[in-house]
This record gives sequence, C-alpha cells and structure tokens, in this order.
Amino acid sequence: MLEYEELRDSKEAEKLCLKAAPECAGMRLDVFLQERAEGLTRSYLQKLIRDGMALVNGKKGKAGGKLRAGDVVELTVPEAASLEVCPEDIPLDILYEDQDVIVINKPKDMVVHPAAGHYSGTVVNALLYHCKEDLSGINGVLRPGIVHRIDRNTTGSLVICKNDHAHRALAEQLKEHSITRSYRAIVHGRLEDDGVVRAAIGRHPVKRKEMAVNVPNAKEAVTHYRVLEKFERFTYIECRLETGRTHQIRVHMKSIGHPVLGDDVYGPAKCPFPGLQGQTLHAMTLGFIHPSKGEYLEVEAPLPEYFEALLKKLRMGSEGAGK
Repeated sequence: MLEYEELRDSKEAEKLCLKAAPECAGMRLDVFLQERAEGLTRSYLQKLIRDGMALVNGKKGKAGGKLRAGDVVELTVPEAASLEVCPEDIPLDILYEDQDVIVINKPKDMVVHPAAGHYSGTVVNALLYHCKEDLSGINGVLRPGIVHRIDRNTTGSLVICKNDHAHRALAEQLKEHSITRSYRAIVHGRLEDDGVVRAAIGRHPVKRKEMAVNVPNAKEAVTHYRVLEKFERFTYIECRLETGRTHQIRVHMKSIGHPVLGDDVYGPAKCPFPGLQGQTLHAMTLGFIHPSKGEYLEVEAPLPEYFEALLKKLRMGSEGAGK
C-alpha cells in the first residue's frame, strides 16, 4: 500500500484509507486523522471514532489509541450532501450586487460553505437567507453559488454567482487565470525587492490537512508579490495570484522563508503578537468580466480594522519602519 491512499464513493460516503508512516508512531488516532482529513474538526472525528467509523487494522479504533508504524486506518465519513443547509439571518458586508453576481467582504473566522463540523454560520447559510432561491446550482446543495473560496481566517472579496450562466462564465475565467485577484499580507522577515514564486503545490504526503510545494501530483502555481512597506522584522506586501491553488499564498511565502504573520499552520508556532487569531491575509481586489454585461468589473474590499491596527503598531512600535 502507498503511504496514503484516498478512495471516494460519492453515492454513499467518503472513505479514506491511510497507512501510518514511521514518524506517526505513537500518535493518537484522532490527531492522526485531524491532520489528514481536510475540513473535519477533531470533535467531529472523535464522534465518528466513537460511532465505529474509524478502523485500525480492521478493528474499531479509539480516539486516544496510539498508532504504530504501518497501521492501516480506514475512516468512513457519512455523506454530507444528505444534510439540509438552512438559511440564517447573518449580516453580509456587500460590496457589489446585481441579478447575476454578488461580491461580499468576508470576515475572519467565517467558513465559506458547509462541511463536516461546520454546517451553520457559513457564507452559504447567510446567502441562502439573503438571496433566497437566486443562487447557481452547479456546485450542489452544500455550495450553491460558490465559484471560488478563501480560507476561513482570510478576509476580503468573494464573488458568488446567482445563476448557472454567471457561474459557468466565471468558472471559465478562473480556469483561464484571467480574473484579477490581489491580496494584502504581512509576512515574517524583511523582503527587499518585489518577486515571483513559481512552485507547484499539492497535498502534503504526510500532513493531509496541509499543502506543500514540489510534492507528488502538485499543480503549477504562480504568485507575484510587491513590497509595500518594510519593517525591522516584517514586510507588508501585495500578492497577485496567477493561479488559484489551495493555501497558495501561505504555502508560497513559507517556501521562500517568509510565512504570513499569524498563520498557525505554515508559520512559527508562537505568534509574536498575542491575541492575533489567524493569518494577516486579506483578499483586497477582485476583478472579472461581468457575465452578462461583458464589461470589466473590479471591486475592492477595505482592510479590516485588526489589519489596520497591526500596521499602525508596526509603524509606531519598536519594529521601526521604512520604505
């Protein structure tokens, strides 16, 4: 068996078959699965384990059970699509809206669409209340209208499609890399010059919730960055995506030794700013050809208050500032 193998049966359930590598010896079963089953919370995984949905070498596993090298873990995740996603009266910061699309400024700590462990409080729940039936159905009941995503702790511009025509048009622009996507970020270390990162991104072979560069089955990924402000130990930058891989900016900046400040997955274990929750990454500018009007539309999401406050602290604090 390979180091990891994924099997999927969309009609009944999602099944993962994983083999514990030598470095996983002694790891708790729930921790092992949390690192490899993307989108599943530890509490939800513990419930699945209690329900007998996780087998270790063919036998029912225990959440706190310690794995040995070579153990084969089989996890069955019940079909999510059978769940009803309910409209919720959650305020949306709307940047632009017409009969085809709606662009919102997504706040931090908000998941875009329902997934295991997150079936309420998502952008989709809010959209179902705001848009009623006016959402494209191409991505099914769990992701109506969703044509692209940004991470839970990333803020900023997100476009949602209200009909299938708009969805197909924007999906094609995403495929052709013609959509303008500009981000703002604060990264560790001092970058002296603008640059570009060209490094293919794929699923980490061991830490299955993470992405990595230059791994098997990686896909082309290109990120352009421009230095906006330099501080003693940090740099404020603009990033423009040429491609749109999962965690692309976060993985690329880590790969060149400048992880995004506050990133609790790809950055340092200890955040230098106590109280900062999640990465300082903001999807500021989003531009695309309008699916019906045929004209270029560009929307900008202002920096969130926490981001502005952090920049002010860096400009005034002991970090020093320069340009």
